[in-house]
Amino acid sequence: MYEEKVTVYCGDGKGKTTAAIGYAIQCASQGKNVIIIQFLKGKKEEELEFLRRLEPEIKLFSFARSEKNFTELSEEERQEESMNIRNGFNFAKKVLVTGECNLLILDEFLGLLDNQMISEEELESLMSARSEDTEIMFTGRVMSDALRKYVGKIYKIQSEE
Repeated sequence: MYEEKVTVYCGDGKGKTTAAIGYAIQCASQGKNVIIIQFLKGKKEEELEFLRRLEPEIKLFSFARSEKNFTELSEEERQEESMNIRNGFNFAKKVLVTGECNLLILDEFLGLLDNQMISEEELESLMSARSEDTEIMFTGRVMSDALRKYVGKIYKIQSEE
């Protein structure tokens, strides 16, 4: 229903997050509020600190507690990080319900769907929580069929062979 307000940057190339952040800066320069929630990336303090300089126009949240990417974690660490990811997902839903931003970027969210960490039903509840004024941008490697029906624009970023 509000497909034109949903964008995906996917593919195996580098630059998906960078493209999303560029768009966030463009929106913020137009007086819009932006919230970025990062998933599965690990806690990269230097990147986070730099992006936090853009507050209050652009607010960044990372629910990762580990320095490593999710794929590099042990099974026990993955269990703990999964709870942190769940907190991030619930926060994203709250942001959409309260309408506290014009643009919500869910960075590396596609990996949650690809790894079955978020179900299709949960995706549906997330998408139905938003108002028609809120734009959502997803990034990640693999575009899921479950998300495709909500999306207006898909940008595939591939690495050169």
